[in-house]
Amino acid sequence: MAKRLQNLLGNIQNHAVAAAAILIILSLLIPVPGMLLDFLMICNIALAIVVLMVVLYTPKSSDFTIFPRVLLFATLYGLGLNVCSTRLILTKASSTGYQNFTGNMLKAFSSIVTGDSITNPSTTGLVIGFVIFIILIIIQVIVITKGATRVSEVAARFSLDAMNQKFFAVDAELNSGYITDEQAREKKAAIQRDIDFYSSMDGASKFVSGNVKAGIFITVVDLLAGIITGIALGGMTFSDAAGTYSRLTIGDGLLGQLPSLLLSFATGLIVTGNSAEEVIGDQLKKQFTTSGYVYIITGVTLALMSLIPNFPWYLLLPFGALFAFFGYRLVRKQKASFAKKLEEEQNARSKKSGSGVEESPVVPLDALCLELGYALIPLVSKEKGAELLERVTRIRREAALDLGLVVPKIRIIDNMTLSPDEYSFKIRGIEAGRSKIKLGYYMCMNTGSATEEIKGEATKDPAFGFPAIWVSEDNRSEAEQAATRL
Repeated sequence: MAKRLQNLLGNIQNHAVAAAAILIILSLLIPVPGMLLDFLMICNIALAIVVLMVVLYTPKSSDFTIFPRVLLFATLYGLGLNVCSTRLILTKASSTGYQNFTGNMLKAFSSIVTGDSITNPSTTGLVIGFVIFIILIIIQVIVITKGATRVSEVAARFSLDAMNQKFFAVDAELNSGYITDEQAREKKAAIQRDIDFYSSMDGASKFVSGNVKAGIFITVVDLLAGIITGIALGGMTFSDAAGTYSRLTIGDGLLGQLPSLLLSFATGLIVTGNSAEEVIGDQLKKQFTTSGYVYIITGVTLALMSLIPNFPWYLLLPFGALFAFFGYRLVRKQKASFAKKLEEEQNARSKKSGSGVEESPVVPLDALCLELGYALIPLVSKEKGAELLERVTRIRREAALDLGLVVPKIRIIDNMTLSPDEYSFKIRGIEAGRSKIKLGYYMCMNTGSATEEIKGEATKDPAFGFPAIWVSEDNRSEAEQAATRL
């Protein structure tokens, strides 16, 4: 029995979204009773609050991948409720009047905003309600929705433009051995998820702006059609029809714009998010406590403002003292934290020196690194007239100018683990080549035109692996005459 119930609940959960979508579409055609409409409006507000909270507690914007679809669903749901409330107002208000209207949520919102009682509405409250409604529309259209739409467009464009560079960077990390194949796939999937999310948000933000425009249009239709219906069909006077339908229209408009405002706010938050793995609350706490002097200066400024005539000193002075005290505590905490960190570093350094363990001079993360045995150090000593450093610099410059290839800086260090006359060339800490150099000797290779054999120590050319020999300074002229290449 329990298993059947679990399967039933699972099937309901799987098909709940499809059923809800069908019901929203049907609500555009079928009349909805006032009590059921109140329940659906409460669900609409709850849905908007839940979406906003999920956005606030989602560390990375692209983690909420289903947000564009939820935004479309919530927008259609809100517009469906607007149609249902419009039908209820036009069909019931003329016969029941404002006091006996069955839409309790509509009356409650209109009375809360206008400051009227449901049984005794006033003209002043009606004007206040219209002003608040217009202000909310302006805030949502000009400030939140327009800004969120622009940010969505820019984020989508920059995400698409940087797609190839991000993929190339992942491939470079994979080729250098920084990450494994699985990590590379995960990074590429995250990049693709970011691109898909911001591309979808570029279009989904239009749902919010369209919802606001539709809400304004529905409000105007409600008001005009309601007055005409009340006078022509309900036998109401112009003043009664205007008062009744205006108040119900205000309640309907505000009840529809409140969830829309929350969704617009959530949209703005999610498109202005970043790739940090922290929720917005942790980010605010971290970034607003970087320096306590910020709050000390703010507190002093508020305290000085309390000296200006006619300013509320009884508010400015306590707030200034509170800010200054908070900044002072924060500065003390930061100094104590810095001193503790410094002490820990000194203790760790003293432990290393006491144990006789020295840090390795090899830096494995250098792009290019040339390690030399101690006998080869004179090759890079400028005091002894060495030209290796200058030649390396000249070759890097010529490669950049002639080939357009910018060779990274080559770090040259000594490595006591190598043989005295040995050197090693590393790329990102991985050895790419190793060979030996005999100081005071020349490497000779037979180019095919040698007239006689030259005696010397056999070796191999480190670049191509060709046979070669080491000849001393005394035998240099003999090797040149034998047509070998030095």
